[in-house]
Amino acid sequence: MTNTPRITIAIDGFSSCGKSTMAKELARRIGYIYIDSGAMYRAVTLYCLDNNLIIDNTVQRDALAQAMENIKIGFVTNPTTGKQETYLNGVCVEKEIRTMRVSQCVSLVSQIDFVRTALVAQQRAMGEAKGIVMDGRDIGTAVFPDAEMKIFVTASARVRAERRAAEMEDADIDAIERNIAMRDETDMTREISPLRKADDAIELDNSHMTIAEQDAWLKARYNEVIERLNP
Repeated sequence: MTNTPRITIAIDGFSSCGKSTMAKELARRIGYIYIDSGAMYRAVTLYCLDNNLIIDNTVQRDALAQAMENIKIGFVTNPTTGKQETYLNGVCVEKEIRTMRVSQCVSLVSQIDFVRTALVAQQRAMGEAKGIVMDGRDIGTAVFPDAEMKIFVTASARVRAERRAAEMEDADIDAIERNIAMRDETDMTREISPLRKADDAIELDNSHMTIAEQDAWLKARYNEVIERLNP
């Protein structure tokens, strides 16, 4: 295929399903740009925590609304590791946004309408030129409803807790599983862009798949889309 079309790939699904890992690898293999939308919500949450905008599990909405225009999020590839890292106002926060401190509060922030509006606008701007892989909760339903390829990823809550625990020190798997279950409920029932499978998305349950198996599965789905668009 001499004129392979460049498309938008939306990967949605539950937290801790490995969406980012598979999205990054697919983007690397096909030469696309990877955008971690979840990291953007985590970065806003970190900003809130560091600036006392979350008090007693409640987001100070008015203060956050005023701060949003000063919250600048970007992605930079680490020249040493080759991995993409999240920057908040010019500072690398990749490690900080993956902590339980942030995980426990990100649903509070991500369901706020003006936060989602601001970040969706940024995400759409990033994807105007096509040739991107973006993962999150509402990419195929709200951000890029016309994406040529949509995947919805799921796995059991226990498996997801074990995966998250493997990335942390002295992790309490039961506590992580409870956090995941709570986040699932919040994501699926929020008023703004709830988590759901797009009607034209392909579901992937990777509970019992190796990373290599899921990467091969995803690449095969990409090849099928390209062949359909450019027979």
